[in-house]
Amino acid sequence: MNKRLTATQQLQRKVSEKIKYRLVLAYSLMLIGMGCLFDPLSTIFRGLWTISLSSNVLITDYIEIAGLGAAFVNSGLLTLLSVLVARGNKVKMSGPLIAALYTMSGFSFFGKNLLNSLTITLGVYLYAKCQKKPFSNYLIVSLFGTALAPAVSLVAFGSGLPLVPGILLGFLTGVTIGFVLPPLATQFLSFHQGFSLYNVGFTAGIIGMVFTAIMRMFKYDISNVYFVSSGNNLLLSIVLYVSFTGLFVIGWWLNERSFSGLSRIFHSSGKLVSDFATLEGYGVTLINMGMMGMAATSYVLLIGGQLSGAVIGGIYTVVGFSAYGCHLRNSIPIVLGVYLMALLTGGDPSDVSVLLTALFGTTLAPVAGYYGPVAGLLAGGLHMALVSNVGFLHGGVNLYNNGFSGGFIAAFLVPILDSFAKMKEARESQH
Repeated sequence: MNKRLTATQQLQRKVSEKIKYRLVLAYSLMLIGMGCLFDPLSTIFRGLWTISLSSNVLITDYIEIAGLGAAFVNSGLLTLLSVLVARGNKVKMSGPLIAALYTMSGFSFFGKNLLNSLTITLGVYLYAKCQKKPFSNYLIVSLFGTALAPAVSLVAFGSGLPLVPGILLGFLTGVTIGFVLPPLATQFLSFHQGFSLYNVGFTAGIIGMVFTAIMRMFKYDISNVYFVSSGNNLLLSIVLYVSFTGLFVIGWWLNERSFSGLSRIFHSSGKLVSDFATLEGYGVTLINMGMMGMAATSYVLLIGGQLSGAVIGGIYTVVGFSAYGCHLRNSIPIVLGVYLMALLTGGDPSDVSVLLTALFGTTLAPVAGYYGPVAGLLAGGLHMALVSNVGFLHGGVNLYNNGFSGGFIAAFLVPILDSFAKMKEARESQH
């Protein structure tokens, strides 16, 4: 064990923080560059304006409402700003930060923009100041907390208020959400015992549920929307496969041109906190991220799905959490459970809602990693059943709907699985 840790630490030292940050900066700039290739600047600026004024509730696909160029530039800008804030606060490029950055990037294709996200980050910043603690302690929570960005947009532009009062009230809403996020996120981790990776998604669901209840009490109608793009599979699959192959190759190179540590990642349960970047090294983590990205993209294409903005968001989120709990061994049973449940209930596995459930359902990967593939199949199937029913509670203002559902599934399943495991141990001890 000591030898393994020493070897891992040596690999970590060879990959400096400067290199790690340069890689994610390059990724951000790549997104912006791709957007500028897809559309002229005038079209992009119009698209960004459309994105900013949208309600952004689930599902608002930016490719559909604003075009490819604006969607990619929006994602690149938000990711770039997030990276710069993390760098400025000297936050270590760990698994949680990688997951947060890629999640921010992914959801910036359908729900997050500069206008509705920064207010939540400001709220978390004010909480840190009130606690007299460094903002760096809460930065990752602030990034994940932008799951509730649509609440800001909804109040600002969808509440029927005049523009200026609406924007001011939306700003106050975002700051308030950000302020209450950190203490709640810490408290709710124990609810699912670390078996749902999207912990802040569950927290955001609770806050979103309260927010939606208040809005409905004041007679404001909150309903989901459905703007989903299609017809871009060839172009977007090339972009995704090239970027994930790049991650894989760069990881292999940084890992001393080897796959050392990959088997240890595959044998990890993924239960929080499973920081692959710190435990096994940055290079092998990039290898795992590249593999998961290619696998997720291939799954979508093989079952005949469309690479919409929302689905790309799901793929990038899976890639991010491949630094923080996900790998092929614990994710495949979850995806397969969702797929089989869709078939059993007469659903279409290629439908965007089912695709998102399969991709984001990997929040429950630790269940499969800890209790085995059968438990993973069960978790995926139950997640498919629940996720479509919890969206009403938060009215689509929580972008991490699957994280909300996953928290309940983990809290429901884990005690039952634990009891069966104890009964099995008792029987074996008698023999």
